Amino acid sequence: MKKLILAAVAVMVSVAAFAQGQITFNNKVGSTIVARVTFGDGPNIGQGVGAGYTAQLFGGADANSLTALLPFTTFRTSSTAVQGYVNATVVDVAGIAAGAKATIVMRVFDSASTKVGESAPITITLGGGTLPPANLDGLQAFTITAGSSVTPIVPEPSTIALAALGVGALLLRRRK
Repeated sequence: MKKLILAAVAVMVSVAAFAQGQITFNNKVGSTIVARVTFGDGPNIGQGVGAGYTAQLFGGADANSLTALLPFTTFRTSSTAVQGYVNATVVDVAGIAAGAKATIVMRVFDSASTKVGESAPITITLGGGTLPPANLDGLQAFTITAGSSVTPIVPEPSTIALAALGVGALLLRRRK
């Protein structure tokens, strides 16, 4: 019985220690969030971004501490009416607890990073834990244009640490 209680306490402490905020990555939520991403130059000016483009959120405690958040997403392509809007997904914000405020930026780029765009920063209260994931309230429409580069997609340190622990566990198991 003592072992069961000790294990339950350990699990709760672990969950609390790794609590992180969450965001629903969606730039169209009914009529409250309509932040369409369109082309700002070239032959498709004014049209919504579609196939071949990726969107990613960057977040942090303030605009000077933004880091890449995963997973990234792609754009809807079923009709021209929905182009410019992302396929919704939930994104974790490591290092910032649920219920805390975070600054978020949405970046969009093509596979060759020749066309890029970035939203204005917004500050939102994160969901997660017992709270539902936060919406991107305040996100405004923006355009993408010919550009030189975007910040690369880099895994979070916690993801790398977890992978290293998994590899270590496999190696230990193999030795036995």
